[in-house]
Amino acid sequence: MPLLSKKSIYTAMLQDGPFAIGEEPPFHHPFSSSSKQWVTALQGDQLLKTKYRAVRNQIFDFLGIDTFDEILALLHEKAFRDATRSRSHLLLGNMFGINGSTRTIHRHLHDYASTADDVINSLRMKVLAPYSSHIEMTNEIETTADPLDLLLIIFDDRFHRKARFEAKRKLVLMNLAGSIDQRERETRIEQQFADFLDFLNVHVWSPSMKIGDLEISYLFSRHDEKDFSCKEVKVLSEKEVKRMAPGPGEKLTLIKRRRFRDGGREVPIYVTIRKKPPAAKVLKLLRKNEKNPATAVDDELGLMAVLNSVSDVKRFLRHLTSSAIRADSFMTLEDISDTLTGGEYRGTATGSSGKTPMLKFFARLGGMRVEFIIHTNRSYLNYMYQRDVAHDEYEVKRIFDTGVAAFLFPPDIYHLNMDEIRDRQLARFRRVIEEH
Repeated sequence: MPLLSKKSIYTAMLQDGPFAIGEEPPFHHPFSSSSKQWVTALQGDQLLKTKYRAVRNQIFDFLGIDTFDEILALLHEKAFRDATRSRSHLLLGNMFGINGSTRTIHRHLHDYASTADDVINSLRMKVLAPYSSHIEMTNEIETTADPLDLLLIIFDDRFHRKARFEAKRKLVLMNLAGSIDQRERETRIEQQFADFLDFLNVHVWSPSMKIGDLEISYLFSRHDEKDFSCKEVKVLSEKEVKRMAPGPGEKLTLIKRRRFRDGGREVPIYVTIRKKPPAAKVLKLLRKNEKNPATAVDDELGLMAVLNSVSDVKRFLRHLTSSAIRADSFMTLEDISDTLTGGEYRGTATGSSGKTPMLKFFARLGGMRVEFIIHTNRSYLNYMYQRDVAHDEYEVKRIFDTGVAAFLFPPDIYHLNMDEIRDRQLARFRRVIEEH
């Protein structure tokens, strides 16, 4: 289901529907033309009517009121607002399963606000970097962390339309951050991550190297002028690259490698271990048009490995499963996709390329489910640099093609043409890849 459609789970956020943030706060002038248009938009659409009632009832329950007129009293009476704030924090604490004092609840809510800000700032830093000033948050919204204050801003005529939209957006993102935090506490993801690292250090990596001891190597590669795919790659040491300067169509890529022991042989392996930060999980929920982290975020723990050859990949898989047995756990490999030796990867994610060679699977061991993505040197370089495959290009495509960019920065408020920006950003990342 498209994120920007009327049947989207996030209908209340859409700027082309009855919940749009207009020039005036909602319901502030019940007989105005905008209010009449809003009522007309609901006619004949039972789903929208149901969603409206649900949103209205949520607002009333959260604020402890019966009519929208009472919001004015909350805006202007500090004692009433403070009492409502204490009550609202208790309600949110119970909803997200936060056990502890009011200070604990407040700390969690502040963390959710920080995650919401991180979602926007992460896009400002990379995918939408040239437009950072266009999408910068209003100062008053970025410094507000209390859900009650953000909700009241939506109804406060003193705030500009952009600020009121950003207050609503922040509330939606905070709600997702709260759901993710609750899921992480229920699944003990922090402990699982620590256990996974411990498993790797004790049972997988070679005991001849200290924990954190990495061997610096470089991949020197030559690339096809048509699609910039890797034609040839050599592994070089630090000494070998000191006087090298890659020319056109060449890349020099740093990799810091560990080792694992296969029989009497030490096999080098570059590894990056990933635990998705909360902001990345929020973006994934938006891309998938979901609100439930249990169904949408299945790759909380992940490892990407790069080995010299397909034969080394097979050695690593054999070593991995036998290491699990040494750790007193059986390991099963689930959802296996192998395109390292031919074929196309049939990814379901919007923006992903079928040209991406990799071995991908989920490993279930020790009560954990960990996503593994395995590359050879050549497939890793294609993953980094090949046209229509490179991960930086994929990041751009999935933010724009899923509708997330327009969802978070609607054109009528931010005055940006997302289709044009998508093409410019793809060209920009392609230049950076090929010219640096």
